[in-house]
Amino acid sequence: MPKTKKPSRSKLIKKLDNVFSQYIRLSRSDDQGFCTCVTCGKVAHWKEGGIQAGHFISRKHYSVRWDEDNVHPQCVGCNVFKAGEQYKYSIFLGEKLSEYLYNKSLEITKFTSIEIEDLIEEYSLKLKSHY
Repeated sequence: MPKTKKPSRSKLIKKLDNVFSQYIRLSRSDDQGFCTCVTCGKVAHWKEGGIQAGHFISRKHYSVRWDEDNVHPQCVGCNVFKAGEQYKYSIFLGEKLSEYLYNKSLEITKFTSIEIEDLIEEYSLKLKSHY
């Protein structure tokens, strides 16, 4: 029986980013699927409305990359074209949570491929429970 090639780490991370983003947007939408941008208040559909999973602290910090407190719906205008509107985002989060996430982002965190696969499974199940 031929060995099946395991997906690369970068493919696993991409898959987790995708399912996590969908979960964040869907779980924070109303009954009709509409989300509100946490920094400008724009309301749009979680799937087709230009709403993204915006990170308060950059995704490059793995300690908070998939932290649900660090990621909320943001319109593409705020998230991309206005570089995340971090100041307005911090107001939305409040001083305590903003400071907590900042301090947590300073921690060096390395996920194994197995831990990433476990998170993919966890967020896939959470996503299904919202449909």
